[in-house]
Amino acid sequence: MDKIGKVIGVYGSVVDVQFAVELKLPPMNSLLRIRLPGTDEPVVLEVAEHREYNICRCLALDFTYGVGRNMDAVADERGLVIPASVGSLYGRVLNAMCQPIDHKEKLTFEEFLPVHNSAVEPELKLKNDFSPASAIIPTGIKIIDLLFPLAKGSKIGLLGGAALGKTILILEIIHNIIIHHSGTCVFAGVGERIREGNELYYEFKRADLLKRSILIFGQMNEPPGARFEAAHTAVALAEAILEKQQDVLLFIDNIFRFAQAGSELSTLLGRIPSEAGYQATLASEISQLHERICPRGSASITAIEAVYVPADDLTDPAVVAIFAHLDSLIVLSRSLVQRGIYPAIEPLLSSTNSLNPNMVGRRHFDIAQEVTRHFKRYQELEKIASIIGKEELSPAEKVVFDRARKLQNFLSQPFFTAEIYSGKPGVYVNLEDTLSGCERIISGDLDRAEESGLYLIGAIEN
Repeated sequence: MDKIGKVIGVYGSVVDVQFAVELKLPPMNSLLRIRLPGTDEPVVLEVAEHREYNICRCLALDFTYGVGRNMDAVADERGLVIPASVGSLYGRVLNAMCQPIDHKEKLTFEEFLPVHNSAVEPELKLKNDFSPASAIIPTGIKIIDLLFPLAKGSKIGLLGGAALGKTILILEIIHNIIIHHSGTCVFAGVGERIREGNELYYEFKRADLLKRSILIFGQMNEPPGARFEAAHTAVALAEAILEKQQDVLLFIDNIFRFAQAGSELSTLLGRIPSEAGYQATLASEISQLHERICPRGSASITAIEAVYVPADDLTDPAVVAIFAHLDSLIVLSRSLVQRGIYPAIEPLLSSTNSLNPNMVGRRHFDIAQEVTRHFKRYQELEKIASIIGKEELSPAEKVVFDRARKLQNFLSQPFFTAEIYSGKPGVYVNLEDTLSGCERIISGDLDRAEESGLYLIGAIEN
């Protein structure tokens, strides 16, 4: 017999539902559905708090237009669920409740898995049993493959403020990995603009990426509950694919919006805020999501997350909380964007634990270290040159200065996903071409070449 409660209060995205005294309250995270007159789809609520007088305080996952007092709310104690078999979800656009929003045929399933699961205890590996060939996923993006190699099963954060190219960089990584390598993709659009979601869908369609992708959207115009749960639904889908021993790429754009939605929910529920106005549970919410992103047997989830940095402040509490769970931090620089260097990755602010000789090989490691050394010295010389002029540098300093500029230009690259904006055809660059190009610049083979000739190119042609 269904548990049916009565709506006794609607406060924007928060709805209070009271149940009869003799009924046991639905458990936390279970769903309540309210049927509105003249509509097919119910308004879905998620139980967030148990209060006195047998009241459930719920968060709306839909808009609450039309919900009024004394309406019936039917409990579904399963909570948020995803299909046990995700095969039919490829190529579809879904919301946080795994309902299609792409105006295609409806989906029906018989078996389900819960969205809210505890993290699986990770397997303890007593020795490094990886090899460079299997541990690194090539992206075809020169600066990433060289300095921040994408390790299978790792978590990578793309950090940057507004309009620095986080979404374009994520799209390019998706494009290159799925086109050039076998891969399954789950994309979570969390709290981003509807326009970006629309562009993303048609970009996937144009590049023929939909057949191996599942798109989950909790967009900026939706209630905070939907934005918050979209990330959990995406992780649950990635786990379901992982259980079939298939590698999966999980993209979250934007993980900061997940933290922001949690802050909004905390405020709506009347909880006392913590540092900088964020929810007191910020660290635990971020960790609960990330601890589920772990390998199962020989298969793994490789997570790439865009992290919006408000006001370019890398000390923001939400950004710092996300840092702790990432294996690689790729920081985008506004000064590089202003100079037209794309992707605008700042190597000296970024970091990774994947760049070691055991994983990438000694030659790759040595070249990457030398490139980083040039960038470090260039940063020091640039400050001097801006004051007294480049002409006052010593001959040896001028050589390092010019080579670093050439390296910076060489590591820029036209993207396939930006062709319609830039007019330049995209390029996929093999790692060997990247290493050879950097070697030639560092060795002085291209000292007489113009640095502009290395700007936005692929491999260096003889």
